[in-house]
Parts: sequence; structure tokens; C-alpha cells
Amino acid sequence: MAGQILVVDDDRAMCDLLETDLRLRGFQPQCFSSAVAALDALQKAEFDVVLTDVRMPGTTGLQLCEQITRERPDTPVIVMTAFGNMETAIAALRAGAYDFIIKPVEMDLLAAAIRRAVQKHQLQETVRQLSEAVDRAAHFGEFIGESPPMQAIYQQLAQLAPTDATVLLTGESGTGKELVARCIHRRSRRASGPFVAVNCAALPEPLLESELFGHVKGAFTNALAERKGLFVQADGGTLMLDELGDMPAAMQAKILRALESQWIRPVGAERDVAVDVRVIAATNRDLEAAIEAGTFRADLFYRINVFQIELPPLRSRGADILLLAQHYLETFAKKMAKSVDGLRTSVAQRLMAYHWPGNVRELRNVIERAVALTQSERLDLEDLPEKIRDFESARVLFGGDDPKELVSLEEVQRRYISHVLNATGGNQTQAARILGVDRKTLYRKRKD
Repeated sequence: MAGQILVVDDDRAMCDLLETDLRLRGFQPQCFSSAVAALDALQKAEFDVVLTDVRMPGTTGLQLCEQITRERPDTPVIVMTAFGNMETAIAALRAGAYDFIIKPVEMDLLAAAIRRAVQKHQLQETVRQLSEAVDRAAHFGEFIGESPPMQAIYQQLAQLAPTDATVLLTGESGTGKELVARCIHRRSRRASGPFVAVNCAALPEPLLESELFGHVKGAFTNALAERKGLFVQADGGTLMLDELGDMPAAMQAKILRALESQWIRPVGAERDVAVDVRVIAATNRDLEAAIEAGTFRADLFYRINVFQIELPPLRSRGADILLLAQHYLETFAKKMAKSVDGLRTSVAQRLMAYHWPGNVRELRNVIERAVALTQSERLDLEDLPEKIRDFESARVLFGGDDPKELVSLEEVQRRYISHVLNATGGNQTQAARILGVDRKTLYRKRKD
């Protein structure tokens, strides 16, 4: 977020001070000594923020602010003045100023104001270009996203899709694991074959075995006819075992045998049946932690963990949130025959601030609801659910400067471990990696 900052001040020493400090903070400032020179620069280049003094010979900072607001309303202007009275503040706001800073300038406060203004301007530009950005965005099948985590995912998928290797998809619920599995299938040599998916957590063990392996007539009560299982139905194609981490232990052993041998035995049958199936497993559970807890077989984990892809939560995908929001907006607007073509900047800000516990699935539902409710051509704040409009990001606080508020090192550690676990959705393997400890140490610290 290295913003382009146009600084206007007739005091050369002040200009030099601001330019040096802002550059050290990662901004890219350009200084001008008059409003005329600043306006000329604005005609030739794009700036994220204008920072101007109030008192200057000729055109004043307030007059400059008024002109920029009138001609370039999306460019935020921050006004500086040594005369910090209410009249000047009101005049600056009436002139359209984004913020108001009193001299002598506290650089930390100024830098914070500039960062907010840069974010606002860049977000406005992003919102304005969203429709085109969706068309230009990197895709892998139906997946949309340009964030670094998604670029890494695309690279992995491109490498493994043409192979027949077993794939383990991990990540929080709602991150799109079935969508990824379908993308892998369509880019594999099995694309002409069937894609079959089953939720292993949705069926009790007896029904799950029959669903996966099939059964012969009379194998159990109400087995009035032979039934082909999903392994056979997926023969020559891909079988997705969703929520594998919730599979009963006895079934885990049977799945392991099927993966190892490519033979399955229907319930009640006396002979095995050969199958040619690529298996893609998916789970939102931490399987390595489940192995330690004794609820998941280590041998099955090592058999399915040939390629592991961890799908990032939506909150870690940055501006992909807006790309996806625009994509769903266009999809639902067309489906509902409504003239809705974009988001207001205030909506984009709330979407970016929200933590999305339900991930892409939740975003999709929110945009569908908003498109259905809106009465305008752009989604407004009132079209969003209250929990998103009013959301405030949680922060881990370790006390202030008052010695009475300070906490022990043990308490700091406890709070930070809790924060990391919350941020990783309870994934102990990922949390241990972030904390720089092994899972056993993390387990012990949690127990303590």
C-alpha cells in the first residue's frame, strides 16, 4: 500500500521534513510549493492523497481543497494548519477535506491519517474497476482469485491435476474443497469419466458402507435388489470423500484396503470387485491431531496424503473478497433480472473488514441476499446483514501503560496461543507451525 502522496507547502524546510519522514514510512511523496504547481502535477499523474498546508500565498490550501474535491472527488485531501481552531476545522471540512491535522505535526498521527486516506482511495479505485477485474482475474476452473495464497494453489493444482495421485484437501468449512476437487477432475485424464462425491459425515456407518461399496440382494433388511456403490459408479473417474475426518474407525480400515488394492467388496458379497478410481479426500479437521487423539488411522492418513492442498480461509485472501463479491453480484443480478452492477465503497469496506467464519459460502449467501433486497443499482450498507455492518475486528490486548493493567508472561503466552488457534480455525498443526513448536508441546500448553 505504498501510496503516492502529493505534498503542498510553501515552507521548503517543512516540505523536506515531510518528504523524508513519509518516504521512510513507505510512502512515495512529491512536494510542491504552490497550489498552482500541485494542480499541474495532478493533471499529469495519479496521486492517492493530497496533503496541503492552509496558509500559502496565492491560492490557499482551502481553495485548493475545494477545487480538487470538485474536479477529482475521489482523491482525499488532508489539510494541515498551525491555526487549530474550530473555524479553520469547519472550513476545511466544508471545503471537502478528508481529514484535518494541526501543526506542529505529530508524524505518527499524520502517517495514520494518510494510511486511512490511501486505503480509501485505493479501495474506491478497486470498486470502480471490479467488473473488469473479475474478467481479468486469474481463474482455475470456476475458482476466482489473484491473492498470493490462491496463486500458490493454482500452481499446485496445475502440477497434480494430470496425475492419478490421491489428493487430500484441507481447510475450513466453506473454502471450496468440492469446487477444487471438480477442477482437478476436469483437468485430469479422467475428465471424460464420472465425478462422484459423498459426505462421509452425513451417513451412519452401515449406510455409508453400503453407499460406498454397494450391496447384493438380501444383504440386509430391505436390500430388495443389488445396488452398485459409489466406488463402482466412479469407475474410470474420480471419487471425492468429503469430511473424511468424521468417518468411523471401522470404515477407515475398509477405505484403506480399497485405496491400496483398488478392489472393493459389496456388503453381503463373497467376491471382490475391481475398480479404477482416483480418490480425492477432503476434511476441515486437523487429521494429525486426530491421529494423536486416536480417532483417525495414521496408515490411512499417510496413504491419502500424497498431495495435500490447504485451502486458505477467505479472510486471508485480501482483495479476492471483492472480486468474489462482484462475481456473485453479477451472477445473482442476472438470475433475478435486476439492474445491480456494483458495490458502494462503504459496502466494500465492510466486506473487507469482516472475518468471514463461513468463508466463500457465507460471502455467496450474503451477496445473494443483498442483491435480492437492494432497491438501487449499487449495493448499499443497509443491504448487508447487521452483523457485517456492525462488525469490529477483534484484537488481542496485552495491557496498557498502567502497571496495574499489565499481565504476566504466562498470561501473554496463554492469550497469544488462544489468538493463533482462533485465527487458524482450531487447526493445531498450522497453529503449532506458526508458534514454532511441535503439536505435542502445543497440546501440553493448551492443557496447562
